[in-house]
Amino acid sequence: MAVSANRDLGGLLNSAPEVVVAGERLNAGLLRRFYARHGFAPVWTTRQAEANSLMNAMLRAGEHGLPPELFHANLLRSAATLPPFDRELLLSDAFLSYADALARGVMPIEHRRDDETLTPGPIDIAAALDAAIGSRDPAAAIEALAPTTPTYLLLRRALQTSHGREIEVNLERERWLPRPLPANRVWVNVADERLVLYRDNRPVFSTRVIVGQDERLKQSPELQTTIDGIWFNPPWNVPQDIAANEILPKVRNDPNYLARRNLVMLPDGTLQQRAAPNSALGRLMFAMNNRFDVYLHDTPDKRLFRRDNRRISHGCIRVQEPREFAALLMQEPIGMINQGIAAGGTERVKLQTPVPVFVVYQTAFVDDRGALQFRPDFYQRDAEIWQQLQKNPLGRGALAAK
Repeated sequence: MAVSANRDLGGLLNSAPEVVVAGERLNAGLLRRFYARHGFAPVWTTRQAEANSLMNAMLRAGEHGLPPELFHANLLRSAATLPPFDRELLLSDAFLSYADALARGVMPIEHRRDDETLTPGPIDIAAALDAAIGSRDPAAAIEALAPTTPTYLLLRRALQTSHGREIEVNLERERWLPRPLPANRVWVNVADERLVLYRDNRPVFSTRVIVGQDERLKQSPELQTTIDGIWFNPPWNVPQDIAANEILPKVRNDPNYLARRNLVMLPDGTLQQRAAPNSALGRLMFAMNNRFDVYLHDTPDKRLFRRDNRRISHGCIRVQEPREFAALLMQEPIGMINQGIAAGGTERVKLQTPVPVFVVYQTAFVDDRGALQFRPDFYQRDAEIWQQLQKNPLGRGALAAK
């Protein structure tokens, strides 16, 4: 009997391009990795207590803003009536998919928009389920894969009394973040149009920022990188699309346009604005390497920070108090920042310790006083996540297959 079951499981998972049980598509890749750890032998026939513990946890997925129906809940509520082979695979797929959703989100990075790039570190979900099975409390071991940030915990509490677009979606966004978050970090919430610097997980500096416009191609992306240096008196290499679409058409009508704005054409064809008090980047730029070429910087137009709607850039992020921010990052008196700027030359100063920076889009979050805040979804990103969270199990299996 056991040999036959091993052969059936191994043959099915190693040969079938997809696995469908009781009309629901399963995650063949995760199942293959899980059962390979068990010699493709059935797991749950001898682990009924563990299965019950994990089943109860999965049926409470709604406490994380996850509909249990994403994990075959409708079928598994009557699991005793299923053929043993079907029940075995459905249980494993449900537990693996639930663990994966808690650890990486229902929408892992490979299935999100190109500019939603935040992701936790790699995790072996098959090994995580194995560890849960071998623990004293399998349910607690699986639940431990979820985030424990103040925002996640407070959103979960809020979910007990109210439901909306905002709570479930932002719980999902929290699951996209590394665990644990670096204790020292720069946090830019585009939806809040604000930057916060944390040290030892405590906010020590907060300032307004200007972020990307609502137009799809000009939105600020969600990303993680590091600030490893600061440019004093930086020139601005104008992005090609801005040069072609916004500057060069004006030059054709006004031959003096470039000179008046201190713009020059470099030998390689790049349009550059030289460093000056009225340069677009202001006096400081915070170097943070990323494929979107988005960075934090100063701006000469300080009046813009008085606006309620500060979504007016091409994606880069302008900082209201850049000198104070630079002093904190360099751990130097602000007078030294002022001296570096007054020297007038373009200089890149390397940070002694690079600082992680997160650019996030949280329409529900905990502020630096511990209060739950909500912001409008100006970029209209919430709906896509909400729809994915509501998908039926067939859709979940198709999404997760990898």
